[in-house]
Amino acid sequence: MESHIHNIANLFAQLGLPSESSAIDAFIAAHAPLPHDVPLSEAPFWSPVQAAFLKNEIAEDADWSAVIDTLDVQLRAAG
Repeated sequence: MESHIHNIANLFAQLGLPSESSAIDAFIAAHAPLPHDVPLSEAPFWSPVQAAFLKNEIAEDADWSAVIDTLDVQLRAAG
């Protein structure tokens, strides 16, 4: 199986969110900081489908996991 490298814009598009840089920055600013005791997939701002996607991709260490980790770090560091 071939691995794919995804970026944050691709992740936002996959989640059905606006994927322009300004929209991503606004999303992070609006939802940060995410408390360290809340897993990213359990954050209250995700829809059930988005949360399931994030949880499954991390659990499977899938192609999306690196960029999901990047988003996780950004949401915890910002604010």
